[in-house]
Amino acid sequence: MPVTQPLTKLDPRYSDEKAAAADWSQAVERLRAAEIFWLSTVRPEGRPHVTPLIAVWHDGGLHFCTGADERKAKNLRDNQEVVLTTGANALDEGNDLVIEGTAARVSDETRLRALADAYVDKYGADWTFEVRDGEFVHEGGTALVFRVEPRTAFGFAKSPYSQTRWQFTD
Repeated sequence: MPVTQPLTKLDPRYSDEKAAAADWSQAVERLRAAEIFWLSTVRPEGRPHVTPLIAVWHDGGLHFCTGADERKAKNLRDNQEVVLTTGANALDEGNDLVIEGTAARVSDETRLRALADAYVDKYGADWTFEVRDGEFVHEGGTALVFRVEPRTAFGFAKSPYSQTRWQFTD
């Protein structure tokens, strides 16, 4: 069960003296609204791999999908530790978010149907998936679905500058 109220701390080393720690609920709203995320995984030989993708926030975690033969899926077979980032591509406005966690495969068909609906709600009919045999199915083939429940998250505000750390504990 996801923790809804993490330990929240403003890091004064990277924060304006007028800044305050951001509330986790604000970060969740940004995660829900963000259209593009960058997923960082680790290749089997240890080199990093980063790729943009779409994702949905649902039931306390970020969810993304990928084909079983894509590099990110291959990387996740050996190492499920990931980082997802999203934010504004500007220096002095917006907020950036970094989510660290473990990518866990979702194969329960009831959960997958709810996630398929969430994709359509967020991204429109072009992102319609059927659910079959524990995977998303679409005209391009099949996709594995992964959930990343935050273990640690960082929020970087830019006006005023601040760094908030959210630590999720058991």
